[in-house]
Amino acid sequence: MPNECNIDIQKIMEMLPHRYPFLLVDRVVEFESGVRLKAYKNVTFNEPFFQGHFPGLPVMPGVLIMEALAQAGGVFVMSTLREELGDKVFLFTGINKVKFRKPVVPGDKLVLNVRYERRKMNIWRMQGSAEVDGNVVAEGEFSAAVAKKGDL
Repeated sequence: MPNECNIDIQKIMEMLPHRYPFLLVDRVVEFESGVRLKAYKNVTFNEPFFQGHFPGLPVMPGVLIMEALAQAGGVFVMSTLREELGDKVFLFTGINKVKFRKPVVPGDKLVLNVRYERRKMNIWRMQGSAEVDGNVVAEGEFSAAVAKKGDL
């Protein structure tokens, strides 16, 4: 049974340093601490990247789909740790086995699924998949670290 929750954009901004136009998670709808998270991004025609990717054929760049998954991973980690961002930053450290299956276009609701794989010290490894209308559009493994801003 999924653990439903409602982490809204205000709470997400307390956990992530990203802001418009680079904040790519709108809401978290399911969360199991230390296990998984389900969130979404509403993709609209007003997204700035659609101006150049591609004129007349707007497609969300795959790297931004992976960035959205990484941001959802950041919310997962900060929620699991039960911490606000404070003087910390969540840094993307790697991606593996990424596959893009279908294009994401304006009007799509991009569902972001993140599942914990393991943690070694401050490095978190997760599996992510992005879906539109129940179909996987992208998937891959990624890792990230929680670090103090002063240590960078």
